[in-house]
Amino acid sequence: MVFLVNFARVVFAPLLEPLKAAFSVGDATVGLIATLAWLGSALPRIPTGYLLTRIPRHHVVLATGVVLTASAGFTAFSNSIAVLGAGAFLMGLASGAYFIAANPLVSELYPEAVGRAIGIHGTASQLAAVAAPLFVSWVLARVGTAGLELVGTDVTGWRLVLASIGVAAAVATAVLFVVARRTDLPDAGSADRALLAALRRQWPIIASGVAIIGATGFVWNGLFNFYPTYLQTKGIAPATARTMLTVLFAAGVPAFWFTGRLADRLPYVPLMLSILGGFVACLLALTAVGGLVGVVVVSVVLGYVIHSLFPALDTYLLDSLPDENRASAYAIYSGTMMVVQATGSSVVGTLTSAGFAFEFVFRSFAVGLVAILCVLLALHATDRLPTEAATS
Repeated sequence: MVFLVNFARVVFAPLLEPLKAAFSVGDATVGLIATLAWLGSALPRIPTGYLLTRIPRHHVVLATGVVLTASAGFTAFSNSIAVLGAGAFLMGLASGAYFIAANPLVSELYPEAVGRAIGIHGTASQLAAVAAPLFVSWVLARVGTAGLELVGTDVTGWRLVLASIGVAAAVATAVLFVVARRTDLPDAGSADRALLAALRRQWPIIASGVAIIGATGFVWNGLFNFYPTYLQTKGIAPATARTMLTVLFAAGVPAFWFTGRLADRLPYVPLMLSILGGFVACLLALTAVGGLVGVVVVSVVLGYVIHSLFPALDTYLLDSLPDENRASAYAIYSGTMMVVQATGSSVVGTLTSAGFAFEFVFRSFAVGLVAILCVLLALHATDRLPTEAATS
């Protein structure tokens, strides 16, 4: 399930160029499509947190499978850019609700090894990010621009990609329904019944999480959604540029796996701030390198570093938060930071359409992240950055 919901979010990155051609639009418009998918992933998170104070986590997870099945089918038959945007938003909606319900559930299934469990769950999610560009390239190579005739209808490559997500989601949801009925699920969240009370009690650690990931996620969202397009400006061929997006995501697979385990052993805050500094260094290096070898090396390191931040931060929150606040506080954190993240691709698309070079945009973002990192380091040095959640 986590593979499919993340696949539905990241699939628009390798589809941006085909969608530009299909609808005769520019970077700003397709950047908005990618933003709508991530905005859809952001907006339901706090409402889902409230919903989890009323119904079991696995019921919400099953509902997200139904939503993804329907929305992927709807998007596959889009006949205008407006309908496509609405479909992308709905596909993102499924992913946002899923993560708010599933991440606390995973942490509660394995309370003695939260980092390890989150790392495995994140690895499955990251495999989707690796598979998406490969699958899109494979479909486009076989279907081509003219389309494929199925049941008397010409189906273009991007439509077939989205329809495949809907079919796979339907199967996975049915399987999960059967498995959930046969499983004794934890009741650790039964005391989590007050969203606002969780906010009042846990706002320091929520604010810390948002400060660490909000701006970083914004930059990352804008970077990876335009990664193939950006690399083409460096003289790299389109097919190779899409492969580099796969490399970027593939480097994140071991990052989730190993950093989840590290987060069980190392102090949370120093680990996260070190990763943030590494991401800034990698971003600056990417704007400086030229040639395929340099791009490959930086892509591998960049992909590993940025994907290390997610399991570290999730473990920091989910392992620290008490049962009675876990899902509610996590929902508030996640919903807030995702709204910030979601606008990244739209801003990058707008800036580049206005004539700013990708290098200038990403270097400016790096300067902003350095300023944020300096503030966070100062807060940590003066013990003003919480190291764990409130327990009373």
